[in-house]
Amino acid sequence: MSVRRVVLKISGECFCPAGGRGISMPSVMLLAEQVAKVAKDDNVQIGIVMGGGNILRGGQFKANNNAIQESTAHYMGMLATVINGLALQDAIELVGCDTRLMTALPMDVVAEPYIRRRAIRHLEVGRIILLAGGTGSPFVTTDTAAAQRALELNADCLLKATKVDGVYSDDPEKNKDAQFYETITYDDVRRQNLRVMDPESIAKCAEHGMAIQVFNFRTEGNLERALKGERIGTIIGK
Repeated sequence: MSVRRVVLKISGECFCPAGGRGISMPSVMLLAEQVAKVAKDDNVQIGIVMGGGNILRGGQFKANNNAIQESTAHYMGMLATVINGLALQDAIELVGCDTRLMTALPMDVVAEPYIRRRAIRHLEVGRIILLAGGTGSPFVTTDTAAAQRALELNADCLLKATKVDGVYSDDPEKNKDAQFYETITYDDVRRQNLRVMDPESIAKCAEHGMAIQVFNFRTEGNLERALKGERIGTIIGK
């Protein structure tokens, strides 16, 4: 059986109930159990890039606080992803999988620095790697960090977990007539200005042919199916 390697991008919403804030350990445990099951049972190498919006979004925080410089707000958002990573690390190890938390920002007391070759070796020996701190630079989203890591780690696919079933022509929560796409090209995503991921992340994946699978993580079983490589949600490609 060939080894499948994926990078999973999860938003801060995965760490709390729908509409909630902060960290809900039942939500984190549900995520951990699904990820660990696929890693152990299906020979899948998994890297996870966490968002931090359940705690703090840098851009939004800056918008409401004039005393904070925008760069500072972005660094605060990066730290929020580390907090999520620590919670998810303990949860995954509780259900029996080895992990490594790796950060783009030096934080040696709680995590390893992100080093590409070391990250690949962790994947090869069966560890789930948790990739926190974005790219380590402000003004870059965790979507772009996920695209960057997927390319660096030679992943087969970038998985984007969302709260809707995939990519639509409009926000399906606001427009019931929005069209669902089973497949869509990078160019069409950019041409229609579809905000499923930020434009820089789409551009990176388009340039290097990295397929993106967008799916609803709140639908029972979807996360496991996506990690295994089943065709659910929307595939963004050439």
